[in-house]
Amino acid sequence: MIFDYETLKLIWWLFVGVLLIGFAITDGFDLGIGTLLPFLGKNDSERRVIINSIGPTWDGNQVWFITAGGAVFAAWPVVYAAAFSGFYIALLLVLFALFFRPVGFDYRSKIEDPRWRNSWDWALFAGGSVPALIFGVAFGNLLQGVPFQYDDVLRPTYTGSFFALLNPFALLAGVVSLSMLVAHGAVYLQLRTEGVIYQRAKGAVKIFSVILMVSFALAGIWIAAGIDGFRILNMPPANATPQIMAKEVIIEAGAWLGNYSAYPWQLIAPILGFGGALGALLLSHKDKPGLAFIASSLMLSGVILTAGFAMFPFIMPSSSDPVSSLTIWDATSSHLTLQLMFWAVLIFLPIVLAYTSWVYRVMAGKVTEQQVEQDKHSVY
Repeated sequence: MIFDYETLKLIWWLFVGVLLIGFAITDGFDLGIGTLLPFLGKNDSERRVIINSIGPTWDGNQVWFITAGGAVFAAWPVVYAAAFSGFYIALLLVLFALFFRPVGFDYRSKIEDPRWRNSWDWALFAGGSVPALIFGVAFGNLLQGVPFQYDDVLRPTYTGSFFALLNPFALLAGVVSLSMLVAHGAVYLQLRTEGVIYQRAKGAVKIFSVILMVSFALAGIWIAAGIDGFRILNMPPANATPQIMAKEVIIEAGAWLGNYSAYPWQLIAPILGFGGALGALLLSHKDKPGLAFIASSLMLSGVILTAGFAMFPFIMPSSSDPVSSLTIWDATSSHLTLQLMFWAVLIFLPIVLAYTSWVYRVMAGKVTEQQVEQDKHSVY
């Protein structure tokens, strides 16, 4: 099976989207539970239950994040380079925050000192909340355009600053990201715990699902009324060799809504975002955490696809020089590279999914304080 270049470019946009959604669904609840840890666990035993609810699988879930980063590097190397230039400090913050997770999980319970354990609990909080917030801030800046441009020999120059990334709309997008992952994590915590922790997680689902719906709606209104989008007027054929500067791009009000007007079926994405959040809230309240988890997974998929559909075919728009904007048509690797990676994904992704499903089936069940106390030297 050999696809033409244009089709492969579209397929890899879909693959990267699937990887981002896979990361949000799996490692997303790890980040959410880490954020909730100091608040839902009122004593050491309760916090150990919360930690061990994700203990067997958190490191495997993080592979989705690594794979998504690797896929961006392989499929869109120009985007990878420009993003690390523009978001360097933000990405370092994510990396440093993620360092707290393996160390926190492994060393938190090694010493029976309340100060030691409390410090690592807050470190795990940072390891969950900081990445969740920054991922949303990054998407918020992408929707506004990133201040970078290429010179005559295609050297990228970033003209912004780290603090400029923390603008009001980007922070709102960060609230969307943080609230949806915390809500998702709270649903998973219901699925894995019982008693008082279950009830507190149930309350967290209610709070953060509402925050998500409100912030998601506000972000949509802001994009429609106050955020100018990007639109391509003309560019070389999609099957041609990528040429970043050989297109014409304009910035205009309402451009990010253009795809929804042209392809109304894409409205399924925001509907899934709101519907999934409402479904998770109601199913959680009715003590059906399994169905609530499916609903929250649909919520995550809908929110991510909403941004993806709005921006298509842009990956990293440039506010400094719209022509420098990177799209799926002109920022990709070669035809041969995309084809070889396609076969690798086709072979290995089903194996990964099958193994992941098996792991979750084996590790299913409730985590209780009695289990943690009984195995306190072999669990986190």
